[in-house]
Amino acid sequence: MRIVFAGTPEFALPSLRAAARFGQVVAVYTQPDRPAGRGRQPTPSPVKQMALHNRLEVRQPVTLRTPAERHTLAELKPDLMIVVAYGLLLPPKILAIPRHGCWNVHASLLPRWRGAAPIQRAIEAGDAQTGVCLMRMDEGLDTGPVLLSLPTPIDADDTGGSLHNRLAELGAEVLSDGLTLLRAGMRPAAQPQPSSGATYARKLEKSEARLDWNLPAEVLARKVRAFDPWPVAEGIVDGERLRIHQAKPLAVAHSAVPGSVLAATRDGIDIACAQDVLRLLVVQREGGRALPVGDYLNAKASTRA
Repeated sequence: MRIVFAGTPEFALPSLRAAARFGQVVAVYTQPDRPAGRGRQPTPSPVKQMALHNRLEVRQPVTLRTPAERHTLAELKPDLMIVVAYGLLLPPKILAIPRHGCWNVHASLLPRWRGAAPIQRAIEAGDAQTGVCLMRMDEGLDTGPVLLSLPTPIDADDTGGSLHNRLAELGAEVLSDGLTLLRAGMRPAAQPQPSSGATYARKLEKSEARLDWNLPAEVLARKVRAFDPWPVAEGIVDGERLRIHQAKPLAVAHSAVPGSVLAATRDGIDIACAQDVLRLLVVQREGGRALPVGDYLNAKASTRA
Protein backbone atom coordinates (compact mmCIF):
# COMPACT_ATOMS: atom_id res chain seq x y z
CA MET A 1 0.00 0.00 0.00
CA ARG A 2 1.44 3.36 -1.06
CA ILE A 3 0.78 5.89 1.71
CA VAL A 4 1.27 9.64 1.77
CA PHE A 5 1.38 10.97 5.33
CA ALA A 6 0.63 14.59 6.25
CA GLY A 7 1.22 15.87 9.78
CA THR A 8 3.22 18.39 11.76
CA PRO A 9 3.34 18.25 15.61
CA GLU A 10 4.30 15.56 18.11
CA PHE A 11 0.69 14.37 18.22
CA ALA A 12 1.16 12.91 14.72
CA LEU A 13 4.28 10.86 15.49
CA PRO A 14 2.60 7.65 16.75
CA SER A 15 0.34 7.69 13.69
CA LEU A 16 3.32 8.09 11.35
CA ARG A 17 4.93 5.05 12.97
CA ALA A 18 1.68 3.12 12.53
CA ALA A 19 1.40 4.11 8.87
CA ALA A 20 4.95 2.89 8.22
CA ARG A 21 4.09 -0.53 9.68
CA PHE A 22 1.20 -1.03 7.27
CA GLY A 23 2.56 0.25 3.99
CA GLN A 24 5.20 2.11 2.06
CA VAL A 25 5.24 5.77 3.10
CA VAL A 26 6.18 7.31 -0.25
CA ALA A 27 6.17 10.91 1.03
CA VAL A 28 5.64 12.90 4.20
CA TYR A 29 4.00 16.33 3.98
CA THR A 30 4.54 18.75 6.85
CA GLN A 31 4.50 22.48 7.57
CA PRO A 32 7.49 24.62 6.55
CA ASP A 33 10.21 25.11 9.16
CA ARG A 34 9.23 27.80 11.69
CA PRO A 35 11.35 30.08 13.91
CA ALA A 36 11.64 28.63 17.41
CA GLY A 37 13.69 28.96 20.58
CA ARG A 38 15.51 31.99 21.90
CA GLY A 39 17.46 32.42 18.70
CA ARG A 40 14.30 32.15 16.58
CA GLN A 41 16.12 29.84 14.20
CA PRO A 42 14.11 27.96 11.54
CA THR A 43 13.23 24.63 13.16
CA PRO A 44 11.83 21.52 11.47
CA SER A 45 8.56 20.10 12.76
CA PRO A 46 8.61 16.91 14.86
CA VAL A 47 7.13 15.02 11.91
CA LYS A 48 9.87 16.26 9.59
CA GLN A 49 12.53 15.23 12.08
CA MET A 50 11.12 11.71 12.33
CA ALA A 51 10.72 11.44 8.56
CA LEU A 52 14.30 12.49 7.89
CA HIS A 53 15.55 10.09 10.57
CA ASN A 54 13.79 7.29 8.71
CA ARG A 55 14.99 8.51 5.30
CA LEU A 56 11.50 9.35 4.06
CA GLU A 57 10.87 11.93 1.36
CA VAL A 58 9.68 15.21 2.91
CA ARG A 59 7.62 17.91 1.23
CA GLN A 60 6.76 21.28 2.84
CA PRO A 61 4.43 23.23 0.54
CA VAL A 62 2.82 26.42 1.82
CA THR A 63 -0.37 25.47 -0.04
CA LEU A 64 -1.84 22.45 -1.79
CA ARG A 65 -4.03 24.50 -4.11
CA THR A 66 -1.62 24.92 -7.02
CA PRO A 67 -1.64 22.70 -10.14
CA ALA A 68 2.03 21.94 -9.51
CA GLU A 69 1.33 20.50 -6.05
CA ARG A 70 -1.58 18.45 -7.37
CA HIS A 71 0.67 17.06 -10.09
CA THR A 72 3.42 16.22 -7.58
CA LEU A 73 0.98 14.32 -5.36
CA ALA A 74 -0.58 12.49 -8.30
CA GLU A 75 2.87 11.40 -9.47
CA LEU A 76 3.31 9.57 -6.17
CA LYS A 77 0.34 7.33 -7.08
CA PRO A 78 -0.88 7.09 -3.46
CA ASP A 79 -3.37 4.45 -2.43
CA LEU A 80 -4.17 6.42 0.72
CA MET A 81 -3.36 9.78 2.27
CA ILE A 82 -3.31 9.94 6.07
CA VAL A 83 -3.66 13.37 7.68
CA VAL A 84 -2.94 14.00 11.37
CA ALA A 85 -2.78 17.58 12.67
CA TYR A 86 -1.24 18.76 9.41
CA GLY A 87 -2.31 22.40 9.52
CA LEU A 88 -3.52 22.81 5.93
CA LEU A 89 -6.98 22.16 4.54
CA LEU A 90 -7.00 19.74 1.62
CA PRO A 91 -8.88 21.09 -1.43
CA PRO A 92 -11.31 18.78 -3.30
CA LYS A 93 -8.87 18.07 -6.13
CA ILE A 94 -6.31 16.80 -3.61
CA LEU A 95 -8.91 14.69 -1.78
CA ALA A 96 -9.75 12.95 -5.06
CA ILE A 97 -6.20 11.78 -5.85
CA PRO A 98 -5.57 8.80 -3.50
CA ARG A 99 -7.28 5.57 -4.58
CA HIS A 100 -8.84 5.02 -1.14
CA GLY A 101 -9.30 8.71 -0.35
CA CYS A 102 -7.88 10.71 2.55
CA TRP A 103 -8.18 9.66 6.19
CA ASN A 104 -7.86 11.98 9.16
CA VAL A 105 -7.11 11.14 12.80
CA HIS A 106 -8.91 13.70 14.97
CA ALA A 107 -8.58 14.09 18.75
CA SER A 108 -12.25 14.17 19.74
CA LEU A 109 -15.46 12.20 19.39
CA LEU A 110 -16.94 14.03 16.44
CA PRO A 111 -19.01 16.07 15.89
CA ARG A 112 -18.03 17.47 19.30
CA TRP A 113 -14.93 19.66 19.18
CA ARG A 114 -14.24 20.08 15.51
CA GLY A 115 -11.32 22.43 14.97
CA ALA A 116 -7.83 23.23 16.18
CA ALA A 117 -7.81 22.61 19.96
CA PRO A 118 -10.16 19.72 20.77
CA ILE A 119 -8.02 18.32 23.60
CA GLN A 120 -7.84 21.52 25.64
CA ARG A 121 -11.45 22.55 24.97
CA ALA A 122 -12.75 19.20 26.21
CA ILE A 123 -10.95 19.65 29.55
CA GLU A 124 -11.94 23.31 29.79
CA ALA A 125 -15.60 22.44 29.22
CA GLY A 126 -15.58 19.77 31.92
CA ASP A 127 -16.33 16.89 29.55
CA ALA A 128 -16.35 13.49 31.24
CA GLN A 129 -14.92 11.73 28.20
CA THR A 130 -13.33 12.35 24.85
CA GLY A 131 -11.59 10.12 22.32
CA VAL A 132 -10.29 9.87 18.79
CA CYS A 133 -11.99 9.45 15.44
CA LEU A 134 -10.72 8.06 12.16
CA MET A 135 -12.58 10.12 9.58
CA ARG A 136 -12.80 10.07 5.81
CA MET A 137 -12.07 13.64 4.82
CA ASP A 138 -14.40 15.84 2.82
CA GLU A 139 -14.28 19.54 1.95
CA GLY A 140 -15.43 20.74 5.38
CA LEU A 141 -13.52 21.27 8.62
CA ASP A 142 -13.70 17.91 10.41
CA THR A 143 -17.11 17.19 8.88
CA GLY A 144 -16.43 13.92 7.03
CA PRO A 145 -17.99 10.56 7.88
CA VAL A 146 -16.47 8.65 10.80
CA LEU A 147 -14.88 5.29 10.02
CA LEU A 148 -13.84 4.23 13.53
CA SER A 149 -13.61 5.79 16.98
CA LEU A 150 -12.14 5.03 20.40
CA PRO A 151 -13.33 6.76 23.60
CA THR A 152 -11.36 7.51 26.76
CA PRO A 153 -12.43 9.10 30.06
CA ILE A 154 -11.03 12.48 31.05
CA ASP A 155 -9.57 11.93 34.51
CA ALA A 156 -9.86 14.54 37.25
CA ASP A 157 -6.11 15.19 37.12
CA ASP A 158 -5.73 15.14 33.33
CA THR A 159 -3.95 18.13 31.82
CA GLY A 160 -3.71 19.26 28.24
CA GLY A 161 -0.35 17.51 28.14
CA SER A 162 -1.36 14.17 29.65
CA LEU A 163 -4.52 13.91 27.56
CA HIS A 164 -2.58 14.91 24.42
CA ASN A 165 -0.15 12.03 24.94
CA ARG A 166 -2.90 9.50 25.59
CA LEU A 167 -4.93 10.57 22.56
CA ALA A 168 -1.85 10.52 20.32
CA GLU A 169 -1.39 6.84 21.13
CA LEU A 170 -5.13 6.15 20.79
CA GLY A 171 -5.02 7.89 17.41
CA ALA A 172 -2.34 5.49 16.22
CA GLU A 173 -4.44 2.61 17.54
CA VAL A 174 -7.59 3.63 15.69
CA LEU A 175 -5.54 4.24 12.54
CA SER A 176 -4.01 0.77 12.84
CA ASP A 177 -7.49 -0.72 13.18
CA GLY A 178 -8.57 1.00 9.99
CA LEU A 179 -5.45 0.00 8.08
CA THR A 180 -5.87 -3.60 9.22
CA LEU A 181 -9.34 -3.68 7.66
CA LEU A 182 -8.17 -1.97 4.49
CA ARG A 183 -5.25 -4.36 4.07
CA ALA A 184 -7.69 -7.27 4.42
CA GLY A 185 -9.80 -5.85 1.60
CA MET A 186 -12.53 -4.49 3.88
CA ARG A 187 -13.15 -0.76 4.00
CA PRO A 188 -14.33 0.55 7.38
CA ALA A 189 -18.01 1.48 7.25
CA ALA A 190 -18.41 5.26 6.98
CA GLN A 191 -20.99 6.74 9.36
CA PRO A 192 -22.15 10.32 8.65
CA GLN A 193 -21.69 12.62 11.61
CA PRO A 194 -24.87 13.49 13.52
CA SER A 195 -26.51 16.73 12.48
CA SER A 196 -26.72 17.84 16.14
CA GLY A 197 -24.11 18.12 18.87
CA ALA A 198 -21.39 19.83 16.83
CA THR A 199 -19.09 22.22 18.71
CA TYR A 200 -16.04 24.14 17.54
CA ALA A 201 -12.69 23.99 19.34
CA ARG A 202 -11.17 27.35 18.52
CA LYS A 203 -7.39 27.75 18.52
CA LEU A 204 -5.74 28.48 21.87
CA GLU A 205 -4.59 32.07 22.35
CA LYS A 206 -2.02 33.38 24.81
CA SER A 207 -4.55 35.98 25.96
CA GLU A 208 -6.74 33.21 27.43
CA ALA A 209 -4.11 32.41 30.05
CA ARG A 210 -5.12 35.21 32.45
CA LEU A 211 -7.49 33.87 35.09
CA ASP A 212 -10.52 35.95 36.06
CA TRP A 213 -11.20 35.47 39.76
CA ASN A 214 -14.82 36.51 39.13
CA LEU A 215 -15.42 33.02 37.75
CA PRO A 216 -16.20 29.92 39.84
CA ALA A 217 -13.21 28.01 41.21
CA GLU A 218 -14.20 24.85 39.33
CA VAL A 219 -14.12 26.71 36.00
CA LEU A 220 -10.69 28.17 36.79
CA ALA A 221 -9.29 24.81 37.88
CA ARG A 222 -10.30 23.32 34.54
CA LYS A 223 -8.55 26.17 32.73
CA VAL A 224 -5.37 25.53 34.70
CA ARG A 225 -5.44 21.88 33.64
CA ALA A 226 -6.41 22.59 30.04
CA PHE A 227 -3.70 25.23 29.54
CA ASP A 228 -0.87 23.01 30.81
CA PRO A 229 1.68 22.89 29.16
CA TRP A 230 0.60 25.87 26.98
CA PRO A 231 -0.21 28.71 27.32
CA VAL A 232 -0.10 28.09 31.13
CA ALA A 233 -2.67 29.86 33.28
CA GLU A 234 -1.61 33.01 35.10
CA GLY A 235 -3.10 35.36 37.65
CA ILE A 236 -2.38 38.27 39.95
CA VAL A 237 -1.78 36.94 43.47
CA ASP A 238 -1.14 39.45 46.26
CA GLY A 239 0.00 41.97 43.67
CA GLU A 240 2.38 39.59 41.87
CA ARG A 241 1.84 37.98 38.49
CA LEU A 242 2.22 34.20 38.79
CA ARG A 243 1.99 31.40 36.29
CA ILE A 244 -0.19 28.67 37.77
CA HIS A 245 0.80 25.12 36.86
CA GLN A 246 -1.36 23.18 39.31
CA ALA A 247 -4.45 24.11 41.31
CA LYS A 248 -7.58 22.54 42.70
CA PRO A 249 -11.03 23.86 43.62
CA LEU A 250 -12.23 23.80 47.22
CA ALA A 251 -15.92 23.86 48.06
CA VAL A 252 -15.56 26.60 50.68
CA ALA A 253 -18.15 29.33 51.16
CA HIS A 254 -16.80 32.84 51.75
CA SER A 255 -17.76 36.50 51.50
CA ALA A 256 -14.37 37.82 50.36
CA VAL A 257 -13.73 39.89 47.27
CA PRO A 258 -12.76 37.64 44.33
CA GLY A 259 -8.97 37.59 44.00
CA SER A 260 -8.35 37.96 47.73
CA VAL A 261 -5.79 35.65 49.33
CA LEU A 262 -7.62 33.76 52.08
CA ALA A 263 -4.64 31.67 53.23
CA ALA A 264 -1.05 31.03 52.21
CA THR A 265 0.57 27.92 53.70
CA ARG A 266 2.70 25.03 52.51
CA ASP A 267 -0.55 23.29 51.55
CA GLY A 268 -1.36 26.00 49.02
CA ILE A 269 -2.43 29.57 48.39
CA ASP A 270 -6.20 29.89 48.68
CA ILE A 271 -7.77 32.48 46.37
CA ALA A 272 -11.35 33.67 46.74
CA CYS A 273 -13.36 33.18 43.56
CA ALA A 274 -16.90 34.15 42.61
CA GLN A 275 -17.89 30.73 43.89
CA ASP A 276 -15.74 28.64 46.22
CA VAL A 277 -11.94 28.83 46.51
CA LEU A 278 -9.07 27.96 44.17
CA ARG A 279 -6.04 26.49 45.93
CA LEU A 280 -2.80 27.10 44.03
CA LEU A 281 -0.35 24.21 44.34
CA VAL A 282 2.50 24.86 41.88
CA VAL A 283 3.35 28.39 40.74
CA GLN A 284 6.05 30.24 38.85
CA ARG A 285 7.31 33.80 39.27
CA GLU A 286 8.28 35.86 36.25
CA GLY A 287 11.77 34.79 35.21
CA GLY A 288 11.75 31.88 37.65
CA ARG A 289 10.93 28.20 37.55
CA ALA A 290 7.83 26.31 38.60
CA LEU A 291 7.83 25.59 42.35
CA PRO A 292 5.52 23.92 44.85
CA VAL A 293 3.78 26.66 46.80
CA GLY A 294 5.76 25.91 49.98
CA ASP A 295 9.05 26.55 48.17
CA TYR A 296 7.64 29.65 46.50
CA LEU A 297 6.57 31.10 49.86
CA ASN A 298 10.00 30.40 51.36
CA ALA A 299 11.73 32.10 48.43
CA LYS A 300 9.38 35.06 48.68
CA ALA A 301 10.02 35.41 52.42
CA SER A 302 13.80 35.28 51.97
CA THR A 303 13.62 37.93 49.25
CA ARG A 304 11.71 40.27 51.56
CA ALA A 305 14.13 39.61 54.41
